Amino acid sequence: MFPIRLRGALARYREAALADDLVAAVIVSILLVPQGVAYALLAGLPPEAGVYASLLPMVAYAALGSSNVNSVGPAAVLALMTAQAIAPAVAHDVPATDAALVLAIESGVMLALAAALKFDALASLLSVPVLQGFSVGASLSILLSQLPVMFGAHAAGFNAIEVFGSWWRGGHAIHLPTTLFGIGALVLLTLSRKHAPTQLERWMSRRAAQLTARAAPLAVIIVSTGVAWAVSAADHGVRLVGALPPLHPVLTWPDVEMSVWQQMLPGAALISLVTFVSSLAVAENLGLQRGKRVSARRELMGLAGANLAAGVGGGMPVGGSFSRTAVNAEAGARTRWAGVFAAVFTGFGMLLFAVPLAMLPKAVLAATIVMSVLAAGEWKGFGEAWRYSHGEAAMMGAVAAITVLKDAQWALAFGVALSIAMLLKRTARPHAVVVARMPGTEHYRNVRRYATEGTAGLLGIRIDESLLYVNARQLPDVVVGLLETAPGDVDRVLLQMSPVNHIDFSGVEALRSLQDLLARRGIQLDLSEVKGPVLDGLVASDWLRWFRGRLFLSHHQGVAGEEPVTLLSHPSRTPPGP
Repeated sequence: MFPIRLRGALARYREAALADDLVAAVIVSILLVPQGVAYALLAGLPPEAGVYASLLPMVAYAALGSSNVNSVGPAAVLALMTAQAIAPAVAHDVPATDAALVLAIESGVMLALAAALKFDALASLLSVPVLQGFSVGASLSILLSQLPVMFGAHAAGFNAIEVFGSWWRGGHAIHLPTTLFGIGALVLLTLSRKHAPTQLERWMSRRAAQLTARAAPLAVIIVSTGVAWAVSAADHGVRLVGALPPLHPVLTWPDVEMSVWQQMLPGAALISLVTFVSSLAVAENLGLQRGKRVSARRELMGLAGANLAAGVGGGMPVGGSFSRTAVNAEAGARTRWAGVFAAVFTGFGMLLFAVPLAMLPKAVLAATIVMSVLAAGEWKGFGEAWRYSHGEAAMMGAVAAITVLKDAQWALAFGVALSIAMLLKRTARPHAVVVARMPGTEHYRNVRRYATEGTAGLLGIRIDESLLYVNARQLPDVVVGLLETAPGDVDRVLLQMSPVNHIDFSGVEALRSLQDLLARRGIQLDLSEVKGPVLDGLVASDWLRWFRGRLFLSHHQGVAGEEPVTLLSHPSRTPPGP
């Protein structure tokens, strides 16, 4: 029975999706070979590490992930973070390849634990301002790190201070033949990105022209390699990629001391977080466009498997690439089998291009990286954030600046800490507003925004957030502040609780304190529109024993003083109604 079903499934797949997946895989693999080599060099690793990171990880993600189009492999930002994370270990004579394998394995384990513990909510640790600020800062850091390579300068480092400091100490000179290759490649890449689709549309359909234009980096690499071979670039001092070892992927394990595993943990944690957040964002965005649901937990599992495969397969930390995923989707990939086929084609591509790639100037690879990060940077985010919130825009700028001037670990740690601090600041004082009736209706709105009509002796207050330990103790002060600005004498306060989703024990005590405070002033405290789950918690806390006010189903009934709600002494924990 099972073989018959399997044959049927394969037949349906062959008819419905095989051709599209094969086409997408060919196009993605064309990008993967040069990108894998480039990102490995950016991370300070041998070129083959980037290729190995494009083979087994894609197969592992296809088996465990949820997105049909997410293209997992080396990425520019992860390469920069890898370089910064392994630098201290490399400085103590730990082989860079082993340190990168440790980083990938630890990242995979952390992602797997997050999946097992259903910690997909960890994605919320990186807010949009932090993520976009980091993206811009990382793009600038990568760009700066590649400028010396493009100009043939003897400089090293992973932030602006290190790069320009070493460049200046080295005589701040440039190598003209290398510069010609680097700038020439950058010009060709820029022109092809801008004009190639339009020119190609003269001979083919628009979709085919756009997909063909995506292969422009490979065309630039082929042309540059041919020119370097023709003019004997190495004899003129141009640094080349050099001979690549034969493609021979084997399962391996980093032979390092336990201290190295401990040293890599902070970097692995941040790489895991960035990998998950950025990959999930890409997968969800394209999933929405296709009407496909993406499971955050399955993405954690897929990324965990991909990084573990990279760690034992001789690669480096991997994640979803926005550029390759977009190409994969545009090329028509239908299922995750496209990633498996892309891994196979990438292996064959490496066998075919290993010899010519040895003649490729490193300046050309640097130009492809620069073009990639310029296209992927969230440059417009600063203006949009500034128009919405100066504080969040400032946070974006700070994260970007720390990324450029220090490193990714400090920037992300600062961003997460500042996001939490801003959240605590916003929630430390519960937001509450005075509400009154809109004339001729039963709707109650903020008196400072709308023309309303009040009720003599009554102050209606809407509590706009949950009452938790971080803000509950401020509730009495907030209500008293509103009382002091209320016109006329007030003998009753009616709290509209519809926005309140949860009240913890601190919130319960705050309500008790507020009631006692108002009682000393001769003011009664009533509640309206309390949600069922919140009411369950109040009743379970023996609230009925000390609460002396009334509970109303709607705020309008409370204002009108109609019959209050009668509660059961022991309601169900999951009541059917409000």
